[in-house]
Amino acid sequence: MKMKDLTIVAMNNMKSFKPEVQTGSDPKWYSNALSFATYEEAYANARDLSNRWMLVTNYRAVESDEPVKHTYANGVLENYTA
Repeated sequence: MKMKDLTIVAMNNMKSFKPEVQTGSDPKWYSNALSFATYEEAYANARDLSNRWMLVTNYRAVESDEPVKHTYANGVLENYTA
């Protein structure tokens, strides 16, 4: 297998990371349908969301069993395609 093919297999079999936010005084964490290959992508997306939503009081990235569905680089969100 070529390196690109191995990367695609790894991305399809690996866990993903989801951005989560807390709002107001609610202790619950909220996420959406976004899932990223890296912690850094999910964290950056959560941080950027907190800058747009006034009620966000905290943000984080958490590991998920969902497949990778998105990429996030330089503030640009895109659908992940293998």
